[in-house]
Amino acid sequence: MAQNALLRSVKGSGAPNTGRSTTRTDIKKLKVASPPAQERNDHFAVRNGVRCAGTHLIIDLHGAKRLNDIEHIEATLRRCVEAAKATLLHIHLHHFQPSGVSGVAVLAESHISIHTWPEVGYAALDVFMCGSADPDACVPVLREAFAAKRVGVNELLRGQEAAVEASAKSTP
Repeated sequence: MAQNALLRSVKGSGAPNTGRSTTRTDIKKLKVASPPAQERNDHFAVRNGVRCAGTHLIIDLHGAKRLNDIEHIEATLRRCVEAAKATLLHIHLHHFQPSGVSGVAVLAESHISIHTWPEVGYAALDVFMCGSADPDACVPVLREAFAAKRVGVNELLRGQEAAVEASAKSTP
């Protein structure tokens, strides 16, 4: 299967390895200030009063558009990161032939992944974030960017037992 890759890195030195020969100067690098060290101890999240390793949203877009446009997908992932107040480390996207895109935005808080089936107007996304990042902020960004007719969201609170164990260990 033929594929083209796109990798954009915010951190690290030098230019990232890309599957494209063009240079983009219009890419906005997102930098989010870190909370003070005393507030960041373990990076666990609290969701509806439940302490967990992070919130994982499973998002299905139906009747969506622009799912084969790799530049639009990259820009949308960047808007999601900004809306969620997360920290982008890098983005890696693959454009499949004849159609479809798969990729991931790697975050300090975890990741956003996307897999598209443009021929049927469907995209599957995972938005997993820990700490104070707000994964819910991605949903309206995705709905608007892809003009989805229907959006399904399922939520998992990951690592609840690990959060309990971490709390027990930190209590004197």
